[in-house]
Amino acid sequence: MAELRHEWTRAEVLALFELPFNDLLARAHATHRAHHDANAVQVSTLLSIKTGGCPEDCAYCPQAARYDTGVQAHKLMSVEAVLERARAAKAAGASRFCMGAAWRAPKDREVAQVAAIVSAVKALGLETCATLGMLSGTQAHTLKSAGLDYYNHNLDSAPEFYGEIIHTRQYQDRLDTLEQVRAAGMKTCCGGIVGMGETRAQRAGLLQVLATLPEPPHSVPINQLVQVPGTPLDGTAALDPFEFVRTIAVARILMPASMVRLSAGRAGMSDELQALCFFAGANSIFYGEKLLTTGNPDVTHDQALFARLGLHALPGDTEGHVGEHAHIDLDAEPVCRAGACGCGAAA
Repeated sequence: MAELRHEWTRAEVLALFELPFNDLLARAHATHRAHHDANAVQVSTLLSIKTGGCPEDCAYCPQAARYDTGVQAHKLMSVEAVLERARAAKAAGASRFCMGAAWRAPKDREVAQVAAIVSAVKALGLETCATLGMLSGTQAHTLKSAGLDYYNHNLDSAPEFYGEIIHTRQYQDRLDTLEQVRAAGMKTCCGGIVGMGETRAQRAGLLQVLATLPEPPHSVPINQLVQVPGTPLDGTAALDPFEFVRTIAVARILMPASMVRLSAGRAGMSDELQALCFFAGANSIFYGEKLLTTGNPDVTHDQALFARLGLHALPGDTEGHVGEHAHIDLDAEPVCRAGACGCGAAA
């Protein structure tokens, strides 16, 4: 197995994007097969445990209090309410349970409350992930001690495009939180959103930053913008589906050992497009009827797609599998339909 690279230049990444489509997919699939089971997909379930009222101005996010999107604010869920959803997710075959809370930066008492939830979910035998916004070093260590395996904090875009979509938080703030997470010994889940009006060079820039972090993210969610009425990005020209597949393929080449996740926007993707993404190196999905406030392909449909493609779910801490006739109902706690808020609105 070739040694992993971490010193990619922007020009090298852009050159990958510009390869003929078949050549790019062939290279990405070979890389994927060299580092992963080519027919295995890691399955996660995402639940909003605290919804809405976020003070940030992320242009894609319906949880921002300043936008009129119809999202109702909800307080932090109780431990037992979250456990009920986690048990259902495990029964349906999820191996990782992800929890999102729409905070800019949680208070210490709020982190302590989430830590209690994390400990309870971890005791079920599930891998745990959370996205709560910006963290201090002490808060990161509190979550690590509670058993949190992954922390999600997305970069969203390339540095030079970031200011076009967010003004209430700096790019460096995101990098600083990732450093706190790494220092605490947790795994990082970090990706971005495409289809926000960025150029191909800016998509290359996002992936180049991710691949050259001090430690590449263990999980890389690639989100396709879900346009939400009331947000500034509603009406943005849709991204070419083949460009989305190229983004997945380049992410796989740059970060061979990472899990590359199909995140927001999957409900709008055909089975054929998803199959191309799996071939290009995507090996993680969110599972269940809802991805935050946006519809997600339902469990039965995902089961059928897995069967048609000969895919199987990766086990986590338990022997997870895509259970027959499983049902996860996460509708009662909606979150950011964009599916990618680094503020804590989504993973």
